[in-house]
Parts: sequence; C-alpha cells; structure tokens
Amino acid sequence: MKSPASASWKAPLKFRMPAAENLVPIRLDIEVDGQRYKDAFTWNPYDPDSEVVMFAKRTVKDLKLAPGFLPQIVQFIQSQLATFRSYAGQDMYVGDKIVPIKLDLRVDHTVIRDQFLWDLNNFDSDPEEFARTLCKDVGIEDPEVGPAIALAIREQLYEIAIQNVTSARENRINKKGRRAAEHFPISKPSGAALDLMKLFRSSVVRKRKEWDYYKPVLDLLSNEDVDALEAKEERSG
Repeated sequence: MKSPASASWKAPLKFRMPAAENLVPIRLDIEVDGQRYKDAFTWNPYDPDSEVVMFAKRTVKDLKLAPGFLPQIVQFIQSQLATFRSYAGQDMYVGDKIVPIKLDLRVDHTVIRDQFLWDLNNFDSDPEEFARTLCKDVGIEDPEVGPAIALAIREQLYEIAIQNVTSARENRINKKGRRAAEHFPISKPSGAALDLMKLFRSSVVRKRKEWDYYKPVLDLLSNEDVDALEAKEERSG
C-alpha cells in the first residue's frame, strides 16, 4: 500500500496530524473562585468521551481543586476535541513541504529555544521521540521538559494541518480557470517563519556557517528568576 508520505502534492489526503500518532494538543487555563489550574497534554481523539470525565475527576481529586473545576475541565477538553474531530474526513493538501518549527519554552527552571525544519510528508515522524532525543543531546534532566517540547511541536503541526484543509477548501471553490500552482495557497507565515523559509529555500540541509545560529539554546533559571517571571505572567494573565 502506498504510504501517505509519498503522496503527490496534487492528490489530497484526509485530515490528520503529520506525525505517526494522531494526537490532539490540549491546553487548559481555568480559574474558579480565585484558584487557577493550568495544564497542557495530548489526547487520543478516538478515546471515548467517558475518559474525559474520568480524567477530570481524577485531576480535581489529586490536585485538591474546587468542585467547580470538574465541569470546566470536561467542557474545555471536549470543546478542543470537538474542534479537532470537525476536520475529520476533510481533504487537505500537503505537498513537498518542509516547514520551520520554533521552540521558545520555559518549564519551571528550564528555558529551551530552538528552530529546525520539519517534513510534513513524513507521517512516521514522532514529536515525542524527537523531544526525548533533544533533551538527551543538550543534557536536560527535568522529565517535564520533553513532553512540553513535543506538545509545542504538535501545536504548530496542528495549525499547519488546519491551514492545509483551508487551502484544499479554497482550491475547490476557485478551481476553474486557475493553474495548478495557484490552487494551493499557503497562509502567510509569521516574520520569524518567513526569515527561516528564506534562509532554507534552496536546501533543507543546514550549512556549516549556520550551525551556531540554529543550535538549541538552553538556560537554567535561578529561583529568583522563576519567581519574577511567574509574577509577571500572573500580572499579564
């Protein structure tokens, strides 16, 4: 059977994450009676909805959250799952796309910044394995950093997959009288992404002179730095 990774850019695929596992990135930021709960994780969209309720009950119990968090957690997760599932069965165009992925994360005392290229046609790619390898290579020991890196990658891949669905939809609407090259508009990237595309438009191989610029940057914060950042985030939030 022909792998989706080898599909021609002219042939649409059915919506899915460009990764080995079709997992949904979930983010929660809920406040009830002055108590705040923030979390981020991935969820299997094929799991029954009863799993969401069980997860919410366990979370409220384990973290000693107010009872009002239970329906909120369930609602937030189910809403994000419903959005993801709404794209199921829709066509999306991938093509020979190599896209820039950017990381700028803080997990407790660890700050990791990196940028690299990701092949959207490789449906065997594994963000979690990539994150584990990156953490090992740069010496990150905090077990919470790897999952955060994988989630950040999946969030960007999810956004790109949605853009590809939009491109396929626009192609169907505007099909007549257009050349094939005009059928698949790409959403305008951010400034940082655009700069990366310009740098790598001729090759996906990093040139030797660019190694220092694109290598991961790791910072370990002091307790004082973390307290100051969290206070700033609390004010801005």
